[in-house]
Amino acid sequence: MYVEDVARVPRTLGGTRGEELDLPGHKREYDEDDVRIRPGRSSRPRTRTRPKHDDAVDALVITVDRGRYGCFREDGSLDDPIITAMRARELGRKSVVVGDRVALVGDVSGAPGALARIVRISERTSVLRRTADDDDTTPEGRLERVVVANADQLVIVSALADPPPRTGFIDRCLVAAYDADIEPLLCLTKADLAGPAAVLDYYAELDLPHVLIHPDSDLAELRRRLAGQISVMVGHSGVGKSTLVNRLVPDALRAVGVVSAVGKGRHTSTSAVALRLPPVGRSRKDPGWIIDTPGIRSFGLAHVSAESLLHGFPDLVEGTLEDQPNCGHTTADVECHLDAWVADGKADPRRLASYRRLLASRAGDLDFRDHPETELPS
Repeated sequence: MYVEDVARVPRTLGGTRGEELDLPGHKREYDEDDVRIRPGRSSRPRTRTRPKHDDAVDALVITVDRGRYGCFREDGSLDDPIITAMRARELGRKSVVVGDRVALVGDVSGAPGALARIVRISERTSVLRRTADDDDTTPEGRLERVVVANADQLVIVSALADPPPRTGFIDRCLVAAYDADIEPLLCLTKADLAGPAAVLDYYAELDLPHVLIHPDSDLAELRRRLAGQISVMVGHSGVGKSTLVNRLVPDALRAVGVVSAVGKGRHTSTSAVALRLPPVGRSRKDPGWIIDTPGIRSFGLAHVSAESLLHGFPDLVEGTLEDQPNCGHTTADVECHLDAWVADGKADPRRLASYRRLLASRAGDLDFRDHPETELPS
């Protein structure tokens, strides 16, 4: 019990209202406010269960730019605005690329300043990859770049002249398409400057679908092949890819370059973008999407195994059936049956030469960028 005659002065200066100032000789009375109780450990178990986001909106990623993703609603119309979104933290390190089908939550109005979140990425039906180098022992060869996801068709754009067709690049694209289980389509531009006979003869054994493009052609055949599909367009700069995209989608306004005096194009597209094709007439059929990619100088295949590489040359597969399992099909494999297969006229020798160049460059024995392309007769 404390001494009753000790003065107790309320603390009104330099303290909190209701507190008391301790004076010399004053015995302080303690109450429950002076007791600090350390909170105990929560008995509620932590969980990794994530929200299901049942109200999420399905969308297609059409642009990628510095952590912001332009998305288009799967059930949207041509007039719908593009939704800007960012990756949700719950996605971890999962990458998001053009062509991905995603689920969005948050502000999906597409209004200026609105930002949605990507909370889910659907399983990809196909992944088109490339490397900067063929040799998987180099940093460039080990770094895989996903060009696009969920593509149904790879449109390989090649000029018939100015610049001349580069069969080595076409072969690489075909290998990448077959490896990704994507159907290839050869699109030959500038058909007014040269005929397609030499190129088509080179790929005659593949039964490769193709379209010819003239400056004044109506593109009806190409639109028919693009309808209802997601098609990714690849090609060297200068082959007329951007011009073709602008004709297919007049609102695209992709930059158009020129061919230099040495026959090389200038890079005009700087990033991949998915473009909705406009409907044709009154048709209600889905006109499809095209994904325009930047002009690229190389299409490395270090991510493609040596076994899968052969599938890019189906005209040579049957010639390897009698080879030993460890046959590498190179010129150093003296018992390889491919030479006899070609000598019997069952395949074009230029195709075998192209296949072996790819094998050599993939093994690091040849830099394909310094090797001349297969010359086609004019």
